Amino acid sequence: METEALAMAQEIDFSLIALFARATLTVKLVMLLMIGMSIWSWAIIIQKLVLFRKARAEAQQFDAAFWSGEPLDELYEAVGPEPQGASERIFAAGMTEWRRSHRQDGVLIAGAQARIDRAMDVAIARESDVLNHSLQVLATTGATAPFIGLFGTVWGIKHAFEQIAIAKTSDLAVVAPGIAEALLATGIGLVAAIPAVVAYNKLSADSERITGNYGAFADEFSTILSRQLDSAA
Repeated sequence: METEALAMAQEIDFSLIALFARATLTVKLVMLLMIGMSIWSWAIIIQKLVLFRKARAEAQQFDAAFWSGEPLDELYEAVGPEPQGASERIFAAGMTEWRRSHRQDGVLIAGAQARIDRAMDVAIARESDVLNHSLQVLATTGATAPFIGLFGTVWGIKHAFEQIAIAKTSDLAVVAPGIAEALLATGIGLVAAIPAVVAYNKLSADSERITGNYGAFADEFSTILSRQLDSAA
């Protein structure tokens, strides 16, 4: 009897497509949700990797121009009214406020340093929002995908036990397909969650590092302007 059950189990198709096709509607919906979350997560991961690489390259290029000894006014004119990179936008925000702080007779308006610092802080906050945008999707996927997959597994096992009760037998050929279908939901949930968690930790650290570099540049630029303010005073 046991040999016959094993022979029947071997004839069952346990491929992923077959397991999905045999699953209940609820388990299928759970699997599709997990697959959708995984695709969405990978799209965000790739987009962020490209964005961060571009941000680092732009910052490096602008730093070379900033510390080349070129006068700040000439660099500001070269950047133009529509800066392309984040470092350029932070620099432009500071320089714009610097120029606005001069009256027509050339005298500085009081509180120029504080306004310049605030302008650059606002620009840094905007760039940080761009870097961190959509990262919460990765965090949500990493936190919820295993539990959603587990729900699918619990539902699938419930259905498997119901089939066992209907068939009034616990033969392997009856038990194995239902258990395999149920476990597939948890497997897909883990496949969606693990890359999302790893990517979220890495991308969050990269975002903080890039934002920190923006802040360091703003502090150095603010120091240069402060020195000029003191000289003018």
